[in-house]
Amino acid sequence: MATVKNFEDLEIWANARVICDDIFKIKQSTDLKTDFQLYNQLNGSSGSIMDNIAEGFERNGNREFIQFLAVAKASCGETRSQLYRALDRTYISKEEFDILYKKLILLSKQISSFIAYLQKSDLKGTKFRE
Repeated sequence: MATVKNFEDLEIWANARVICDDIFKIKQSTDLKTDFQLYNQLNGSSGSIMDNIAEGFERNGNREFIQFLAVAKASCGETRSQLYRALDRTYISKEEFDILYKKLILLSKQISSFIAYLQKSDLKGTKFRE
């Protein structure tokens, strides 16, 4: 695994950022912009994915990082659920839904794999170094 110095170096954070941007672009180009509550929930949950990855990384301890990654993974599920509402209300097409759904499933799997890696790792985080 490559050396990671900043949360921006994490592929999972970069992928979460793309999803967050995808949600914003949908809002800009569809009537989702008129459904403030649903857009705010979608924006919040997709932003929560990348924000929890960043916050967990900055805690400098693997146990806390794993906790925040679990929250980020849960936010992937929340975002997927909200996408169903966007689809059902015809703000997005089935094709747009499928693309975002696949990205979120992949990201959820990547986060799970990263959690498993950290759980097996002997590294404890920089705050435990002497």
